[in-house]
Amino acid sequence: MTDYNLIAKAAGTEPKNAMLAAVKKLWPLMRDEKKILIIAFIAIIVNSLLTLFAPLLMAHVINTYFINKDFHGVLVYSGILLGMYLLALGASYAQTRLMGGIGQRVLFNLRNAVFNKLQELPVAFFNQNKAGDLISRINNDTDKLNQFFSQSLMQFIGSIFIMIGAGIFLLVLNIRLGGAALIPAALIIIITIATAAWVKRKNALSMRALGGLSAEIQESLMNFKVVVAFNRRDYFREHFEEANQKNYETSIGAGIANNTLTPFYGWGGNLGQLVVIAYGLFLILQGQFTLGLLVGFLIYVNNFYNPLRQLASLWANFQTALAGWDRISDILSLKTDLVVIDSVKDAEGAVKKIVSKEIADSILAFDHVFFRYAAGKDVLHDISFSLEKGKTYALVGPTGGGKTTTASLMARLYDATEGTVYLDGKDIRTYDAAARTKKIGFILQDPFLFTGTVRDNIIYSNEQYKDHSNDQLEAVIKKEGLEKLLARFDKGLDTPVLSSGDAISLGQKQLIVFIRAVLRNPALLILDEATANIDTVTEGLLEEILKQLPKETTRVIIAHRLNTIENADVIFFVNSGTITRAGSMQQAVDMLLHGKRQS
Repeated sequence: MTDYNLIAKAAGTEPKNAMLAAVKKLWPLMRDEKKILIIAFIAIIVNSLLTLFAPLLMAHVINTYFINKDFHGVLVYSGILLGMYLLALGASYAQTRLMGGIGQRVLFNLRNAVFNKLQELPVAFFNQNKAGDLISRINNDTDKLNQFFSQSLMQFIGSIFIMIGAGIFLLVLNIRLGGAALIPAALIIIITIATAAWVKRKNALSMRALGGLSAEIQESLMNFKVVVAFNRRDYFREHFEEANQKNYETSIGAGIANNTLTPFYGWGGNLGQLVVIAYGLFLILQGQFTLGLLVGFLIYVNNFYNPLRQLASLWANFQTALAGWDRISDILSLKTDLVVIDSVKDAEGAVKKIVSKEIADSILAFDHVFFRYAAGKDVLHDISFSLEKGKTYALVGPTGGGKTTTASLMARLYDATEGTVYLDGKDIRTYDAAARTKKIGFILQDPFLFTGTVRDNIIYSNEQYKDHSNDQLEAVIKKEGLEKLLARFDKGLDTPVLSSGDAISLGQKQLIVFIRAVLRNPALLILDEATANIDTVTEGLLEEILKQLPKETTRVIIAHRLNTIENADVIFFVNSGTITRAGSMQQAVDMLLHGKRQS
């Protein structure tokens, strides 16, 4: 069974060329934004070029007009400079608007991609990962990427462009003075590269802790009734404080990592200016430099070091975005082990083996099936049996014996670790999800409903009745003999339902799930403790409805109440990884009592 533990994956080694890898993986989400990206990039170039040529123009004005007291020329060039700055402002505004839109669209596409990937993953994935952490990845981690795309990406590119341009101008104007001014920058860049992995790691830890905090909150709220019933607010309070403390500590660590370089960038800029002023004045006294060039040089030094200061925060944002991307790509890179294989060849390309007549004629069969959960021991060991069409089967056994696991394999919520499960004579893996769920109805032990109405939940994933009016749907329900169940709801099909289940009783939730399953007319109906939460009168109604199902419908019932299984055609005893056929009801009772004593 595949290990889908995202925490274990997050603890892996740091990948090489993480930046390039992230850009390659993110590019499909930005492919439709190519034209807008080009326009935004042009706006960056325009803004950067105007910013870079302004100091050169100022130096020319000082040397040519200001020193000679030609104020008309000063005013003319001042107007030109004002026009350049206004044009640069427009270009900057345009790039901000364009990138803001790109960021929101990338966020939209990314969240869709992550959520759609979650829909593809098997039940095992959700058993191994907390819902709160997954919510944090979809909401918080994707938003970090959005912030980078909409606010930081073009600033990041623009700052680098202006830095490189300013550095070139400094070296072209005077290579000795320019080289001296750039020495502090070389030291800062080396420190930045050296600390990049550390900054990213601190942000990853912070995001992971935030995911843990989200998971703790989600778990506490979902189980709040239990907390109150057992008066254990202190237990969840302590766990929340522990998760909150961890989040606080890792957030402090990430904040320190993100802001550590800021003082070094400021120090580098001040040192660069000091070098230019000292060395520049010396060159002026030597007659090798002019006042206008010194002013231009100081502006270019600012144009070099100010973007460098911005890069201190932008670089931290980039590392945060990469850390968020790592957590998101952990999900996007997962491959479900519930794949549909070729109907003739299996996953390894070997020719499909010929099945026996018993398997071919059965609705469902296990052929030497083994199953274990990730990093666990066998739950089922070398199981073989078949279910004939139209019969009723009961699975009994002690708690934890493997009944629900067996039912889950029947419905392909999991795949067998070894061996094959056959549905209607074919490997169950050859059916796509739509075809499989049409043949199999599964009423789970813990029913789940969606917020809406009884009608919404009854026709969920049932295209046959999607466009039926309430009157038409009620007619179908009556035809199937389910009208007495619907009568248990005050407003009938329009009875409101909340996903939390607070609007209706647990027994009513089970009735809705029962109606939903029966309306699909499955060839195999699996009931996992389906009558555990309803009264005996309603249970009698359900039994009558089960008897009215088409003769070819096969029923598999998991129950602890003996009266629920006494009319079964065949009873299987499930315990300690084995499934044994009981010869009679009394033998099943004896096996059950013996199994409980053993456990």
